Amino acid sequence: MIHRVSCEMGGKTLSVETGKLAKQADGSVLVSYGDTRVLVTVCSSKEPRKGADFFPLTVEFAEKFYAAGKIPGSFHKREGRPTQEATLSARMIDRPIRPLFPEGYFYDTQVVATVLSVDPDADVDVAAAVGTSAALHISDIPFNGPTAACRMGRIDGQYVVNPTWTQIEAGLTDMEILIAGTKNAIMMVEGGAREIPEEEVLEAIIRGHNEIKKVVEIVEELRKLCGRPKREFTPHSLEASVKAKVDAQAKDALQKALKTKDKHTRYELVAASKKATLEALVPASLRESDAKAAEVAESDAKSAFDLLQYNLMREMILTEKVRIDGRDTKTIRPISVEAGLLPRTHGSSLFTRGETQVLATVTLGTSDDEQIVDTMFQNSMRKFMLHYNFPPYSVGETGRMGGQSRREIGHGALAERAIKAMMPAYDKFPYTVRLVCETLESNGSSSMGSVCSSSMALMDAGVPFSKPVAGIAMGLIKEGNRVAVLSDILGDEDHLGDMDFKVAGTRDGITGIQMDIKIEGVDESIMKTALAQAREGRIHILNEMSHAIESPRVDMSKFAPRITTMSVPVDKIREVIGSGGKVIKEIIAQTGCKIDINDDGKINIASNDGVAAQKAIDIIKSIVAEVEVGKIYKGLVKKVVDFGAFIGILPSQDGLLHISEIAHERVNNVLDFMKEGDEVEVKVIEVDKAGKIRLSRKVLLPAPEGGAAPRSGGESQGDRSPRPRSGDRPHSGGGGRGHRS
Repeated sequence: MIHRVSCEMGGKTLSVETGKLAKQADGSVLVSYGDTRVLVTVCSSKEPRKGADFFPLTVEFAEKFYAAGKIPGSFHKREGRPTQEATLSARMIDRPIRPLFPEGYFYDTQVVATVLSVDPDADVDVAAAVGTSAALHISDIPFNGPTAACRMGRIDGQYVVNPTWTQIEAGLTDMEILIAGTKNAIMMVEGGAREIPEEEVLEAIIRGHNEIKKVVEIVEELRKLCGRPKREFTPHSLEASVKAKVDAQAKDALQKALKTKDKHTRYELVAASKKATLEALVPASLRESDAKAAEVAESDAKSAFDLLQYNLMREMILTEKVRIDGRDTKTIRPISVEAGLLPRTHGSSLFTRGETQVLATVTLGTSDDEQIVDTMFQNSMRKFMLHYNFPPYSVGETGRMGGQSRREIGHGALAERAIKAMMPAYDKFPYTVRLVCETLESNGSSSMGSVCSSSMALMDAGVPFSKPVAGIAMGLIKEGNRVAVLSDILGDEDHLGDMDFKVAGTRDGITGIQMDIKIEGVDESIMKTALAQAREGRIHILNEMSHAIESPRVDMSKFAPRITTMSVPVDKIREVIGSGGKVIKEIIAQTGCKIDINDDGKINIASNDGVAAQKAIDIIKSIVAEVEVGKIYKGLVKKVVDFGAFIGILPSQDGLLHISEIAHERVNNVLDFMKEGDEVEVKVIEVDKAGKIRLSRKVLLPAPEGGAAPRSGGESQGDRSPRPRSGDRPHSGGGGRGHRS
C-alpha cells in the first residue's frame, strides 16, 4: 500500500511517499519537492561488524545526470566517482543523523539518496535530508529521530526559505545556510554569508528550525501510518565491577595525563596508563588459559578506560573550569603568524595556533586555469578554488597518501566559502585563484587555521582582498543543566566533547559557519553564547594576524602573471580575432602574451613581461581604433596606382593619398615619391559617409618659398584653388594658394 504525507515549505509542496519503490530495503521513501524527486533507501545488517568499536554508517548521494536531462561529459558517458558537490551533500545528510543512533550500535548501515529528477528551483539537498530521516524513521532500524532540514537565505533584507539555485548563483542572497535538526533542537548548521552580524545569522537559524518542525510532524505522521516496529537492540553494558576496577587502577594516572599540556606527551601518558590497566585486569594467565574470555575482558576494560577518560575530562572542565592544556573556557592558544615565507609562490603564509599549523599558498592564473564544473544542473567555470590537505604526518601517524577524503573535501569547502565572501569581483581582479592549505600539524580546528592562513596568503599575493578573515572552533561540554562553551578547542575536546561549532568572518560579520552536534541537539541560548564567544575569539585572532600583514601588498610577485584588462566595442571583436583566429594568433606569437576575449568586449592580457603586454595592448588598440579627421598617422604604402597611393594607416584601415596631395610641386609619377612598403606620414583630411578616407602628405610639408607650387598631375575633388595664369610667376616657384585641409 502506498502512503503519502505532505506540507508546504518555501512556497512549494514537499511530499513524502512510501510503498511503491525499492520495497526490499529496510526503509525507502520518494520525496517530491517541486519537480525534484529523490529516492532514499536505508539498509542495516542484522549482525554487528566483528571487532568494530565505532558506528559503521555510510551515506551515498547518487547524482544521476538523466535527472537534469543531461548526458555525462566523461569519456564513458556514465556517472563515475562522486563529484565534490555530491560528497558535500552526502556529508550534510550524514552529520545530523549520526548522533541519533543508539550508543554501541555497530551494525553496518547504509543510506543511498538517488536523485531521479532535479529542479533547480527546488532544493535537492533538503529533499534528500528529509527522505533520509523518513526512511530511517519508518524502518525497523533503531533511530532516535526524526530530523529534517531547511536552507535559509536572505534577499533584499527578507529571509527566504529554500532559495533557488538561480538566486544563489546570481549572488542575490547575502546568506545561504543549511540547518538540520529535530523538533526540539538544532543538530547541524552549514553555510556562508557576506559579513552578516551574529544576531542576524542566529535569526536565520531559528527561522529555519521553525520550518524543520513542520516537516518533522509529517514524518512522524508517516510512521504512524506505516512504520515498522524497531528491531530489538540492547547495547552492551559494562558491569559496575569492571568500571570500579578500572577507576581504581587508572584514575590517578589518567588525571595526571589529562593535565599535561603537550599533546604527544599526554597521549604517551594516556597510552601507558591504558596498557598498565589492561595488564592488571587481564593477566597473562587468563590469556593463556581462556583466550575468548580474555578477549571479552580486554574489550570491557578498554571501554571502561575510555569512559573514565571521557568523564574525567568533562568533569574537570565543568567543575574546575580548567581544560586539558590549563586554559580557561575563553582563552585562545598562543598564535604565531608569518607571511611571504616561500620565494617562488605568488603568495604564502604560515599560521600556527597552539599545536595546529597550516601553510597556505596562492597561485594566480588566467582563464585557461579555470576549473570545469559539470554536475546535474551546473555547467560552469570555477575561478576560485581552495584545496585542503590533511597528510598523516600532521598528527604524527603513517597512512595512505593520494586522493582526497570526504573530510578534506568538506573542510576545504568550508574554508573556501568563508574566504570567497571577501574575494574581489572578477571584473576588478580578472585572475583564476587557487589556494592550497597544507595542514602541517593538527590538534584541533585545522579548517579554521586554513581560513586564517589563506587570508594572509592572499594579502601577501597582492590580491585586493577587502578585509582579512579569521576562523575559530567552539566546543561544548553539557551534562544536564551544567554547560561550558569552549573557545578554540583541542582535538581531544572535539573528540570527547558535545559540539564542534566553527565560525569564520571579518571584524564586521560572519562569512562561514558550520556546527556539528554529538548529543541530541542544542537550543537557542547555547548557540547565542557560542556565537558571541566566537566573535571575541575571532577579533583576537585578527589582531594577531595583523602582526604579520595588515593589508594586501601593493606589488604582486614577480613570478605572477600580470593581467591588464581593456575593452573594445563588441562590433570590433571580430576584427581583433580575425578570420579563423588569424589576427589574435599573430598578436600572441609576436608578444608571447595570453589573451582572452570575452563576448562583452573585455580583453584580458596576461604576461610577466610588461613591455610585451603593452605591445599587445597597442596592437589591439590600433586594430579597433577609429580614424580621426585631422589626426596625423605614420602609415605604410600598400599599393601604388596612377592616381595616387593607398596607405595603411591602421591595421585594418587604408586611406587614399591622391596624387594631388603627395607634394606641393607637380607629381607626374607617384613612384618618384614613394613605393610599396615605404613608411610615410600623412594627415586625414576627410572621412566621407561611406567610410572612405582621404589623406594628405603635402599639408605636412613646408610650403615652398614664395608661394604654392603648381598643381600636381591630378586634381582632388575638393580642391577649389584657382589655376595660376601663364606668366604670373616662374614655374619653379609654384602657383596658387594650394590645398587647405
